Amino acid sequence: MALKTLSTFLNPISFPKHCTLSAFNPVSLNIYRKSTPVSCKSTHSDSPTQLSLSDTKLLSSDTGGTGAAAPTRGDRFLERQQADEAAKVIIKEIKKSKKKTKTKKVLKVNSATACCYGCGAPLQTSELDAPGYVDKDTYELKKKHHQLRTILCGRCKLLSHGHMITAVGGNGGYSGGKQFVSADELREKLSHLRHEKALIVKLVDIVDFNGSFLSRVRDIAGANPIILVVTKVDLLPKGTDFNCVGDWVVEATTKKKLNVLSVHLTSSKSLVGIVGVASEIQKEKKGRDVYILGSANVGKSAFISALLKMMAQRDPAAAAAQKYKPIQSAVPGTTLGPIQIDAFLGGGKLVGSEAKYSLGCQVASKNGMAGTFNTNGLNGFSIFWGGLVRIDVLKVLPETCLTFYGPKRLPIHAVPTDEADEFYKKELGVLLTPPTGKDRAAEWRGLETVQQLQINFEDAERPASDVAISGLGWITIEPKRKSLGVSESNFAETIKELHFAVHVPKPVEIFVRPSIPAGKAGAEWYQYRELTEKEEEIRPKWYF
Repeated sequence: MALKTLSTFLNPISFPKHCTLSAFNPVSLNIYRKSTPVSCKSTHSDSPTQLSLSDTKLLSSDTGGTGAAAPTRGDRFLERQQADEAAKVIIKEIKKSKKKTKTKKVLKVNSATACCYGCGAPLQTSELDAPGYVDKDTYELKKKHHQLRTILCGRCKLLSHGHMITAVGGNGGYSGGKQFVSADELREKLSHLRHEKALIVKLVDIVDFNGSFLSRVRDIAGANPIILVVTKVDLLPKGTDFNCVGDWVVEATTKKKLNVLSVHLTSSKSLVGIVGVASEIQKEKKGRDVYILGSANVGKSAFISALLKMMAQRDPAAAAAQKYKPIQSAVPGTTLGPIQIDAFLGGGKLVGSEAKYSLGCQVASKNGMAGTFNTNGLNGFSIFWGGLVRIDVLKVLPETCLTFYGPKRLPIHAVPTDEADEFYKKELGVLLTPPTGKDRAAEWRGLETVQQLQINFEDAERPASDVAISGLGWITIEPKRKSLGVSESNFAETIKELHFAVHVPKPVEIFVRPSIPAGKAGAEWYQYRELTEKEEEIRPKWYF
């Protein structure tokens, strides 16, 4: 209102632009109007004398009185010049204000479309088998009472009662439609985060670290600060040294060149590390909305539930939000879209945008495993990891050991490579599962991607690398393992590289990375990198 009044005040003034002045002293701003007659009473006469305001000032000046002198032309010019400068400042401030207003109008997650609070799918009343379906009468009643945000869709109701719903977006499930949010559409919906101030909580699955990291997370988060939360650490083998694991995660994260504030190792099941994350969020939120990002099956819903449980002890808003928290299920891809949760006092939102594992199964030529291996170790054999992965061992040491970290129910079978094709066709859906059953095996497209790997190593006594399979787990490759009881050889002195061919389904990615120090043995061979003072200063800290 003050700016508006001042602009009206300045409108009648004209500013000559042809005049310049090298220097001037500041004077107060006075506005002169048309001369107004005033009445003065003389001491010598009873009749009043009419004088103009300008004449009065002039008489006062001439007679040596104390009244203010009339401004000169120079004074008036200076006053106008000052008014001109003041007007420029005001106009500049108005433009800044308009610019800020435009910036705030950047597209955000659309809250106008009501979504299921369990999965984030837009509510609809037309397709019964599609995500987000709600009975029309229920929808209209909730809409009338402004309670659409309290609706759970039919799919989530089934999931909450233990039903196994087929996957969404193909793969034997719902093929998609207008209301189904694809990965690209979800990324587009969240693209506004690059242009606004937000706090990002990025979830990564320790079992699928590379596959769940979201390689394009920087395109979504921009320069916003990130709290990196590593989930499911309770699935790591007993005896794992989490100091080593924490350092390994920070090393891998630093290479991503993201604005990571801290790294937290957590378990939503045992609530380990959740208190630290809640404390960090409250510390770094600073009035911003909090976005929880993660790939499918990373554990977003379980994490949000655990986080709200810990926050509810001190924050009434979080306690109230627990009533309408995301649905958890064993079905990958339970969460289908952004879910907004009012979880903080004084404003601010929590936005979430998803098998049990028995980690550690070794395959090596220990005493001629099942009578199939000879003194040449694994060379010339193919190892099947269920019906999902095939590894052809092309060139390794006799003592080379492969340790598989993944689902317990995924069987491992080794056969000579020259028999591998026939074995796969015969046993797919039977011994090699998934897929389960011959009917599903007939629809299976097979292991269409083949990647040749050459893994170099310097120290034969330490793991050379991990081969990570996205969405499944990883395989630790040890060039030479003394505990296998194989006689010593000088192969390690001559061979410094291992060769494999890895077969996977077409959408699956393969990563070669430094080995994660899992299990008791990890603490024995893991080596901490020496850091410079600058690296030590900017390196994110990790917590467990």
